[in-house]
Amino acid sequence: MTRLAKGTVIGLIAGYYDVETDEGLIRTRARGVFRQKKQKPAVGDHVEIQIDDQGTSYLVKIFPRMNRIGRPAVANVSHVLLVISAVQPDFSLQLLDRFLTFFAWQKVAVTLYLSKADLLKNSAKLEQIKQDLAYYQKIGYPVYFDAETLAKELNQKIGKDQIWTLAGQSGAGKSTLLNKLKKDANQETGQISMVLNRGKHTTRKVQLFKLGKGFLADTPGFSSIDLTPIKLDQLKNYFLEFKKASAHCKFRGCLHLKEPKCEVKRLLAESEIIQSRYDDYLAMRNEIEEGRIPEYLK
Repeated sequence: MTRLAKGTVIGLIAGYYDVETDEGLIRTRARGVFRQKKQKPAVGDHVEIQIDDQGTSYLVKIFPRMNRIGRPAVANVSHVLLVISAVQPDFSLQLLDRFLTFFAWQKVAVTLYLSKADLLKNSAKLEQIKQDLAYYQKIGYPVYFDAETLAKELNQKIGKDQIWTLAGQSGAGKSTLLNKLKKDANQETGQISMVLNRGKHTTRKVQLFKLGKGFLADTPGFSSIDLTPIKLDQLKNYFLEFKKASAHCKFRGCLHLKEPKCEVKRLLAESEIIQSRYDDYLAMRNEIEEGRIPEYLK
């Protein structure tokens, strides 16, 4: 007799998959049929496991993915917690816009967290950063400045089976934030209810931790942002305020360049849209037209 159980892949360990199910955490292998189809389960995948009376289990089905992003990949990401540092590395609006455009293209919601504000001794510079982020808050991105408030609210924000993942440039403070959000992040996930391999494995590429009613990924996997696959005429739709304003442009296909009666250009002239956003939009257009990431961004 066999039975089926549904769950979410929360970790990959030496060829085994740790799957969180209603029965607990199950360590299992995938059926060979996935290799034949050149498919490979990823962390975040919603899957089905077949279990026999002896407790032997196999991963037999991968349910359709919402997305699969990052390197290493995380599947079914519903929200990104984007960590941007005030200093070390320095705050960058250009990098922020690249991340936001990339995730908008991937249809993933973003919440912003400013890290290392306490390390920035220049109070005027910190105030400018907060003013810059106030604009992003105005156009629809939640912004947090302290980890304690974020930790409290995340438990309510992460819905059932949702997968949130951290992202941000190297050194921005993602690991530090993770340890504040999930106190036991550096410990083992939990008891393995059915183990095929009892050996000890230490290599983990990506792992999900329970948080709220869903999961938080400990490895962001977004080390580089390649925007060149974006269709040039679609880029404007990934700037939230541009997309909203375009409903009032004279031409339906307005690219917000030299078209007459362009609402985006009008709002830009009135400082309702900040200049840096528009400049970054033009720079991204050039990047996509040339089909390569500029050397200074690699």
